[in-house]
Amino acid sequence: MKKQILTAIATATLLAGGSAAWAQNVAIVNGKPIPKARVEALAEQVKRSGRPVSPEMEGQIKEEVIAREIFMQEAQVRGLDATEDFKNQMELARQAILIRELFADYQKKNPVTDEEIKAEYDKFAAANSGKEFKAHHILVETEDQAKSLIAKIKKGAKFEDIAKKESKDPGSGAKGGDLDWANPGNYVKEFSEALSGLTKGKMTETPVKTQFGYHIIRLDDIRDAQLPKFEDVKPQIAQQLQQQKIAKFQEELRAKAKVE
Repeated sequence: MKKQILTAIATATLLAGGSAAWAQNVAIVNGKPIPKARVEALAEQVKRSGRPVSPEMEGQIKEEVIAREIFMQEAQVRGLDATEDFKNQMELARQAILIRELFADYQKKNPVTDEEIKAEYDKFAAANSGKEFKAHHILVETEDQAKSLIAKIKKGAKFEDIAKKESKDPGSGAKGGDLDWANPGNYVKEFSEALSGLTKGKMTETPVKTQFGYHIIRLDDIRDAQLPKFEDVKPQIAQQLQQQKIAKFQEELRAKAKVE
């Protein structure tokens, strides 16, 4: 009776140990356990990519981890993990992971604040406040060509038709020279000054020379600047500021590094 009790205790202990091992692992492949942590790490990668991890996805991730273990074991059997190419690739992968973690740690410790975002928005608003101009233009290579087109328009030729045919500006030419609404400050100095000097509905009487060629400009309308709402652009501003912080961090590291 005593022997039976000891046997039962031993069996229970073995089962408990086996259960504990299985609780820590998702599978055992050719005698090698696959820890749950590996599945969790892959699931975290999926989450970082923006995809939700559903119960169905969890099953797929588990199967993927098992398949990777099977393939990895076969590669090791063939000695592929001992090649120089493999070692070099592993080093590159190690570097990439460490660098990613470095920047993630920096972002975590140096987050963009609401105050910084608001200050950047205010700076943008100040630079783009005032008036916006809706204009058309025709861009050509020579002054004589521009003068000839101005004469044609004055005689009744349609500005948009000439722009489509003659303008060498690929962005606006196909649209009849339409530049849409913009702050004059967005243009080069000569163009901006000529545009600002026009009255609504008028065209430049003489060609306007810039670094791009000769322009004929027509002012169609003027309005108060239409700025996007702060909340609508807040995420984009935050992302931009975070990228700027990372870039500055990189520059600082390179500046203080001793490179021989």
